[in-house]
Amino acid sequence: MANTSDIKKGFCIVYNNDTYKIIEFQHVKPGKGPAFVRTKMRSLTSGKVLDNTFSAGHKIEEVRVETRKYQYLYPEGDTYHFMNTSDYNQITLQKDSLDAPDLMKEGEIVTIIIRTSDELPLSVEMPAHVYLEVAHTEPGIKGNTATNATKPAFVETGAKINVPLFINEGDKIKIDTEKGAYIERVKE
Repeated sequence: MANTSDIKKGFCIVYNNDTYKIIEFQHVKPGKGPAFVRTKMRSLTSGKVLDNTFSAGHKIEEVRVETRKYQYLYPEGDTYHFMNTSDYNQITLQKDSLDAPDLMKEGEIVTIIIRTSDELPLSVEMPAHVYLEVAHTEPGIKGNTATNATKPAFVETGAKINVPLFINEGDKIKIDTEKGAYIERVKE
């Protein structure tokens, strides 16, 4: 059994008969009253995000997990296929257990969190940034770089990202996978 002082980002716990991963946390020590930990947790089975507050010293049940590197192979409907990079075993996961499936390019290396008690894959962690090519967007207008205006663009995986007006088709861009947002244009 763990307690609230063990909580950190990525920590997996059992709460209400479900497995949750801590996304954000904040230890709060108010001037009056007992300390507590404010958390934002994501269910690893349904993907639902839950805000919860634990009182300081509260006992929580920890889930032992292991992270392994997998290569994304291909999608098949709502099923995604991955291959372990060390032993070449393949697994399939449902779309709802992935954080950003529309930003995954075939061949991408991801980290899969696996519960050690029964070898059940719980969730897929994307790299912090991905580099994708813009497949379709409206043409850029010369001189429109002074404002923060954006336009929609579709990248090679089919995801829709808002990009600055100077981005054109064929440009490679860096994307933040957590927010699904444009970061910068990549020079080749």
